[in-house]
Amino acid sequence: MTDPDATDAEAEYERWVSEIKQMRADKDEFLTEHPQSPIQPEVRDAFQGLSYFDPKPEFRVPTRVRVYGNPEPVELDVTAGQPIRYLRAYIFEFELRDERQQLAGYQQENEDTETIFIPFRDKTTGQQTYDRGRYMETEPDEELTNGDTVTLDFNLAYNPFCAYSETFACPLPPEENWLDVVVPAGERKPPEEIVE
Repeated sequence: MTDPDATDAEAEYERWVSEIKQMRADKDEFLTEHPQSPIQPEVRDAFQGLSYFDPKPEFRVPTRVRVYGNPEPVELDVTAGQPIRYLRAYIFEFELRDERQQLAGYQQENEDTETIFIPFRDKTTGQQTYDRGRYMETEPDEELTNGDTVTLDFNLAYNPFCAYSETFACPLPPEENWLDVVVPAGERKPPEEIVE
């Protein structure tokens, strides 16, 4: 007799993988076709799609949230130009590879947005992944409070636009968001043929 819980879990896993594959296909289409693509038009013909790690559920982690009621402004260095001011509004605490980890979540100062920006580096940075770090974002359905649980999915980690072209100014992950573990999930280094 089939275990219905196992069947449900398998269906949920297949749905999750399918969603990730669709998001990746959509991004390839954006980079190929969209006028705001960071890939220069003259090299788009050579673009065969981005390179990713295979989706792995172990890099989809539940985190415990600490919320700062009056978040302090911090300046994040950028790849070119002046630092950008953000509010250090959240800390996400979690376990990854049997080690306790945390990442700060930021919101841009003076911007009315629910999106939480999580730039980070890990032990793949400069090896299998872009050497200036990668980004994640999350947009909770409702206002977060201390102790809430939020899932961060490193399978959705992506490269900033400056990975493709130096004409973009991208915030760099601050040292507090440098993870001391290998996170082989999400987007890999961009293909060399499309980097300006």
